[in-house]
Amino acid sequence: MTEFAARLERVAQNQEVFKSFGRGVERETLRYHQDGNLATTPHPGELGSAYANNWITTDFSESLLEFITPVSSSISTLTAQLEDIHHFTQTKLGEEKMWPLSMPCYVGSEEDINLAQYGSSNSGKMKTLYRQGLKHRYGSLMQIISGVHFNFSFPESFWDQLYGQQSDEQRQHSKSEAYFGLIRNYYRFGWLIPYFFGASPALCSSFIQGRETKLPFENIGGTLYLPNATSLRLSDLGYTNSAQSALKIGFNSLDEYLEGLNSAIRTPSAEFAEIGVKVDGEYRQLNSNVLQIENELYAPIRPKRVAKAGEKPSEALARGGVEYIEVRSLDVNPYSAIGINEDQIRFLDLFLTWAALTDSEPMDHCEQSCWRENWNKVIVEGRKLGLELQIGCKGEVLTLQDWAKRVFVELIQIAEQMDQANGSDEYQAVCYKLLSWIDNPQQTISGQLLEDTKHYGGLGKVGCEFGKEYRQQHLGHHYRIYSEAEMEQEVERSRIAQAEVEAADKLNFDDFLTDYFAYLKAYADNHVNCS
Repeated sequence: MTEFAARLERVAQNQEVFKSFGRGVERETLRYHQDGNLATTPHPGELGSAYANNWITTDFSESLLEFITPVSSSISTLTAQLEDIHHFTQTKLGEEKMWPLSMPCYVGSEEDINLAQYGSSNSGKMKTLYRQGLKHRYGSLMQIISGVHFNFSFPESFWDQLYGQQSDEQRQHSKSEAYFGLIRNYYRFGWLIPYFFGASPALCSSFIQGRETKLPFENIGGTLYLPNATSLRLSDLGYTNSAQSALKIGFNSLDEYLEGLNSAIRTPSAEFAEIGVKVDGEYRQLNSNVLQIENELYAPIRPKRVAKAGEKPSEALARGGVEYIEVRSLDVNPYSAIGINEDQIRFLDLFLTWAALTDSEPMDHCEQSCWRENWNKVIVEGRKLGLELQIGCKGEVLTLQDWAKRVFVELIQIAEQMDQANGSDEYQAVCYKLLSWIDNPQQTISGQLLEDTKHYGGLGKVGCEFGKEYRQQHLGHHYRIYSEAEMEQEVERSRIAQAEVEAADKLNFDDFLTDYFAYLKAYADNHVNCS
């Protein structure tokens, strides 16, 4: 029996494990007008405070909505929560709609992209200034690409089955080690996600206005596309940061990861220093380091822990270890009104469980480069049959199809156990459906979307057609989990919460930032003293 099979058998002895995964979704979507242009209106006041609303906020721009669900162990509850949030939001948008694609709608000028505003508190102004820094560093267009983030955790019973009785300290260490093993396997095999679910093989030509690209784009009515691309959102044109490619952040342990992350936060950037931090009395960015703050690290997956008040993400991880992981490589699914469907969630359950249970050797920087190259190949030409991917740094190659089928042999074994626990065949059905997509790339979401783009005569027309349909769907929806009263209560609570934070401020903004980044100055002083 393989180590994987032994671990699966051990976990499956308690079938409640497979009913108790923790899942949450963050879905981004742009507000747009009937004509397919980006909405330039402020975040609707009827949705409450973007600073404090637990379910409805903004990301980079005032027009970029972000919907957040609480953690749930039920897939149907999770999707129903998302449907309720979409319904409530659409009732407050008037004629505006929610863009159903990852790549933006038509943007006439970067000046049309208004930075998200979070009120007059120091922490609210800092959130906006962080976005100002992103605008100066990378431009605004990259920041209005939409995605779906999937938060996932195993129940305590999963760890009980794997490790037996442990002290709190032992358990914290075991969980962090296992989650980092999962993360390494995600980097090795996570290209399956853009292959199956990538939904950005094309983009509006307005997106690359004034930017150079060496990609051999073809054109349909102002839409640029690559015939075999899966997820241009994840390419160098999209939500990536070339300045970060040289960072040596390792994933072999929590300590190694935190050391790399903290180094990046503290490392000055000559390129970003040229922007200036405060020029003629106006701030341009939080600081001129490689990362302004930890959130600027663009990664397809992140280890996470819920932070306490005033705690930075890395401080939370150092205090309590990894609590859950955040999958960040999902495009918005254009064939779902809420941007993700239950089949995708079930596949992620299977894949993340497999990534935790299968062997995961330490990963050096050479292997990191190999997986990065594999991801880039799948992102740009993943639907090309026979595409070869490298295995490690030893020169061995397999086709995407052969490699994917190897993984599915074990995914099916997990699906059988999950279905037995849940009294259904839904996990196996997802497995066999996606297995059929491996040799038929046109069935993938990117394959379907490219066909629709050609059929409608451009990506903008696809977005407008789907967006119109989904607007009616959202307006016709009846609450399943929440109620209108609960949604309105959250709107009012968020307004009060923002006002209380604003009233409690005692420092001016300069002093607030100095206090917040005191750890950077301490590091710099120590560095000088040690050199």
